[in-house]
Amino acid sequence: MVDQPITVYGTYWCPDCKRSKKFLGEQQIPYKWVDIEQDDEARQVVEQLNQGKRIIPTIVFADGSVLVEPSNAELAAKLGMETKARSEFYDVIIVGGGVAGLTAALYLAREGIETLVVEKSGLGGQAAITEKIENYPGFPEGISGAELTQRMVTQARRFGVEFLQAQEVTSIHVMDPYRFVDTGDGTRYCAHALLIATGADYRRLNVRGEEEYIGSGIHFCATCDGPFYKGAEHIVVVGGGNSAAEEGLFLTKFAPKVTLLVRGDRLSASQIAQDEVLNTPQMEVKFNTAVKEFRGNGKLSAVVTQNQQTGAVEELYPTAVFIFIGQRPNIQLVKGLVELDAYDYIITGHDLMYLLDDPASSQKRPQRPPFNMETSTPGIFAAGDVRKGATAQIASAAGEGASAAIAIRDYLRLK
Repeated sequence: MVDQPITVYGTYWCPDCKRSKKFLGEQQIPYKWVDIEQDDEARQVVEQLNQGKRIIPTIVFADGSVLVEPSNAELAAKLGMETKARSEFYDVIIVGGGVAGLTAALYLAREGIETLVVEKSGLGGQAAITEKIENYPGFPEGISGAELTQRMVTQARRFGVEFLQAQEVTSIHVMDPYRFVDTGDGTRYCAHALLIATGADYRRLNVRGEEEYIGSGIHFCATCDGPFYKGAEHIVVVGGGNSAAEEGLFLTKFAPKVTLLVRGDRLSASQIAQDEVLNTPQMEVKFNTAVKEFRGNGKLSAVVTQNQQTGAVEELYPTAVFIFIGQRPNIQLVKGLVELDAYDYIITGHDLMYLLDDPASSQKRPQRPPFNMETSTPGIFAAGDVRKGATAQIASAAGEGASAAIAIRDYLRLK
C-alpha cells in the first residue's frame, strides 16, 4: 500500500474532488488538500500541469506523476490495489471487508476454504476510521481503529485470504448450485456460498441544504475530515449517541468550541461518554434542538436550528458540521433476494424460522432449517451491521463473523 504524500488540488464545490477525497479517506491514504480558489500559486500549478486549462481534481504524487479527473479505478491502480481477482471461482465470496467480513475470512481460510473478500471502500469498514477503540477485549490502553483492522487484514492474508479492493459488487445472482457476484468492471465471480457483510451507512437529516454541502462543510467521519478543521473556531456535531459523543470529543482537538445538537432531552450515549461530554469545557450541549436547514454559498456557512419545545429558531455559524444520527443497512444487493425485517435488516437463522412459523407469512418453509446466520436463500449468509439483531459493536461484529464462518463451513459440507 502506498503511504507517500499525495496532493489533491481542487475546490470545495467540485463533485469529482469530493469523490476523490472520499476514496482516499476510505482507503486511509494520507493526502494534502489544496483549494485552488484560496491559493493563487496552487491554481497556477494546476494550469501548468494541464496546458493552461484549470481541470480538477488534479492529483500529484510524490514521484511526480499526475492524475487528472481520475476514476476510483484509476486511483486504485495507481495506489497498487488489487482490483481483479486471481480466479473466477471460490468456495466462499464475502461482500464487505469490515470487521465481520475480515473475521469470517480469517476463520474460513484457516479451514482451507478458498475465500475472496470484495470491498468497495477501505478494508476495515467504519471501525478503520474510528479514532480510538477502548472496548475491544485485549487492549487495556485502547487501540486506533486503523491499527486494529490492519492487524486483522494482515492476519487474514497470512492464511491466504484474497482481497479485491476498490471494486463494487453491482449484483448478486443465484443459479443452483452456485451463487454469483458481478463487479463494476464487468467481471462475474462464482462461489458455493456468499456472506453479505456490507454493514450500514450513515443516516442523513434530509433537510434543505444537506446534500448540497456534503464535503463542503458537512461530514460524517470526524477521523477522516476533522483534521482539515484544525484551528476552526466552532464545530457542530448532530446526534446524542455514542458516535456523536465520542467523535465530538475527538473534534475538540481541532476547535476550541464543539456544540452537540440533540433532538431529545438527554444523551443516549454510554454513561462514561455522557460524563466526559458534560464535563469537557470545550463542549456545549443543546438539548431539544433539531436542524431545519443548512445555508451557504458554495460552502457551508450557517445552520438553522429550532427548539423542539419552544419553537424558537436560531442560526449557528460553525466552520463545519459532523452528523452522527445512526445508520441504515446496505441491503440494495439482496433486496428481493432474501427476507428483510420492517427496518430492512436481513433476517437470519432462528429469527427466520420464527417468521416462517407465522401463519400470516407468505414464505415457504425450506427443506431444512437454516444454519445460524443463513438467510432465507440457502447458501447466502449475513453478518455484522446489515443483519437483524446486530448490536453495532466491533466485538460483536467479530463474533458474528466467526459464527458465520462456522455455519458456512457446515453448509459447504453438504455440497
